[in-house]
Amino acid sequence: MSSETESPSPPADDVVRQTASPAKWNRTPFYNATILGICSFAAPGLWGAMNSLGAGGLQKPYLVNTGNALTFCLMVVSCWLTSGLVKYVGIKGSLVIGTIGFSVYSAGLYLNNRYGVEWLVIFGAACCGVSAGIFWASEAAIAIVYPEPKNRGRLVAYWLSWTRLGQIVGGAINLGLNADRSQAGQVSWKVYLVFIVLQALGPFAALLLNKPSQVQRASGKPVDLAIFDHPWKEFKATSKTFLKKEFLLLVLWIGQGVYSEAVFFSYIALWFSVRSRALGSFVSGIVAVIAGNLLGLWLDQNHIALQKRSRWAFAVIMTLQGGWWIWLTVNVTQYHRELPTFDWSDPGFGRAFGVFVFLVAGFQLNYNFAFFLIGQISKNSQETIRLSALLRATESGWQAISYGLGSVPLFASIGSVYLNFGLWAISIVPAWFVVSRIGELYRAPQDEEQVENSQLASSDEKGHPATVSAGL
Repeated sequence: MSSETESPSPPADDVVRQTASPAKWNRTPFYNATILGICSFAAPGLWGAMNSLGAGGLQKPYLVNTGNALTFCLMVVSCWLTSGLVKYVGIKGSLVIGTIGFSVYSAGLYLNNRYGVEWLVIFGAACCGVSAGIFWASEAAIAIVYPEPKNRGRLVAYWLSWTRLGQIVGGAINLGLNADRSQAGQVSWKVYLVFIVLQALGPFAALLLNKPSQVQRASGKPVDLAIFDHPWKEFKATSKTFLKKEFLLLVLWIGQGVYSEAVFFSYIALWFSVRSRALGSFVSGIVAVIAGNLLGLWLDQNHIALQKRSRWAFAVIMTLQGGWWIWLTVNVTQYHRELPTFDWSDPGFGRAFGVFVFLVAGFQLNYNFAFFLIGQISKNSQETIRLSALLRATESGWQAISYGLGSVPLFASIGSVYLNFGLWAISIVPAWFVVSRIGELYRAPQDEEQVENSQLASSDEKGHPATVSAGL
């Protein structure tokens, strides 16, 4: 004969449960991803729109490539220091500060386009570099930490779509203003006035972002994006994080992904008519949005093993990228000899134009996957801020090199293509060492509510058994 007697319930202090209440629409991760996306549209999105015209819309890429090299050099420094800034102004304040410098850069391009003024291009590039580094590091941390982990892939893709929307809208504006210009040259100066106004609205959009403490997730789990250390300690901690084996193995892979931006923007500036460049800005943005969202959807297929998702994503991205580099290498080798200018009515336009569209899509895929990797190797919120800043600093360093070399005519036309192709090849194995361990050494952060409930259930079973069986 046996009987069961219930043990006393554990004290309330022993187990702390978090109750989730319905989230307000303007406190949800989706709302914040939208605000972050609007900021990205106004700031780097329209910056990308101008560059997707090739040479920032100017006739030759050399001055703009010099300015962009300066921008990215300064971004390395400002990215590295962003985590220290977050301690004093918070992640929202950092985002607001980061949106300020982009319109100054556009103003420099406007004056150069209309009046031939060159100094403001360089000054604007410097202003953009200081603020953009802060913006890049801040937006990356927000995009990784604000969403629930189970929805992170889709929300990151959604946010990055806004960046490409800037390129799409900019391309549409340019296409409308330059549709009759079938020759090489620079775009209409009126385009820059539109860009300057939109970019000047960026700081006001950033003010609509929620602070981490205001975000309401479906799980009820709060968002933590705080920095507690002194800026000098934070700088040293960030530098130490850079030396993590997992991050160092990704440095070449990050480089092959972002170096390509200067390559394909110089490519379209050198070999295409004004209206073809505008068409490229428009079409490539749409294709990039589709590609990025498909990747985000795949990465969030939580019923598929994380290891399989990460490995397949990496394999597909790198295989496609390799094919596109072969295509581009063949093209530029021929064009360097023949010096063509392609309009959309010319023979051979499809072959010349298609690779540009796919390379922009590849850039988006690499970008999206980079955020996924950072989310996997990060251990806590402070490290997420540091790794996000380091990701953006590393990207900036590579882009400073790419735009710097792109200011040299030989590299702009052909040399950087060969260099980027080689960089792609040597980056595969080191990055694979990290990707192949995701799901083994690096565990995917699951939905916090599920983790918490699992831990609580385990605690109940081990520490506070609900029933006691006694045999008589």
